[in-house]
Amino acid sequence: MSLVELAEKPFYLLGKSVTFGAKFSAGFGALMAQTFLRSLMPPYRIKDFIHQLNFVAVESLPIILICGCSAAMVTIIESAFHMRILISNDSLVPGFAVLLILRELGTIITGLLLTSRVGAGMAAEVGTMKVTEQIDAYRMLGMEPIKYIVVPRFLAGAVGGLLLTLITNVVCVFCAMVVTQYKLGYSDAVFWMGVRNFVSPLDLILSGVKGLGCGAIIPLVACYSGFQCKPGAEGVGLATTNAVVMSTVCIIVWDFLLSYLFTFIY
Repeated sequence: MSLVELAEKPFYLLGKSVTFGAKFSAGFGALMAQTFLRSLMPPYRIKDFIHQLNFVAVESLPIILICGCSAAMVTIIESAFHMRILISNDSLVPGFAVLLILRELGTIITGLLLTSRVGAGMAAEVGTMKVTEQIDAYRMLGMEPIKYIVVPRFLAGAVGGLLLTLITNVVCVFCAMVVTQYKLGYSDAVFWMGVRNFVSPLDLILSGVKGLGCGAIIPLVACYSGFQCKPGAEGVGLATTNAVVMSTVCIIVWDFLLSYLFTFIY
């Protein structure tokens, strides 16, 4: 590679990234609008919704709880360790830890694990349907692909994200209470007293809204990547990779925007 080509490469990569971002934003926005509209229109595919909800929520629950509980326990232990160093007192740890769990930890862990499991699976499935021309077959039969493919996954993702986030928060708080009792030596009454001083119902509402949004974003991005899938096994793999990466970015941006907006409510 010559010096001129080497100097031009960063600009080429920047232009390619901007082009991809603009194309993704336009296509994803159109898909999201059509999905919202068709979600309100009959027929309502209840059987497909239940099947997708089982895939999103029930099958994802064990791994999310394992990772969430582990993160909650590490949060308590590390927070107590640093509190003892800084102020020689760890009595504020339970309240801070539960606040962190409700506002960020439970939602982010749920969203990212759903991205790696559900988002990748949906993108590979829809991408395979695109490669094998099943989506074209839907259109030839007069069946709208968005209505029959995207809508059940979108609704299941939104409901599943909300339920998983709330369940994860409850179980993580319970694990935090157990660690507080056996590692830090505080009773349950002291733990809940600290929680009441730091946590409000708005924190749980914020967590639920974040979980709902994360669960809705993942299937939309996955289906969009599947619809854009290129022919061949390499195309399916690339669509899956794009779905996971873009879902992760969207979840982080969604989390930041809601956290920022909710600062005006507290």
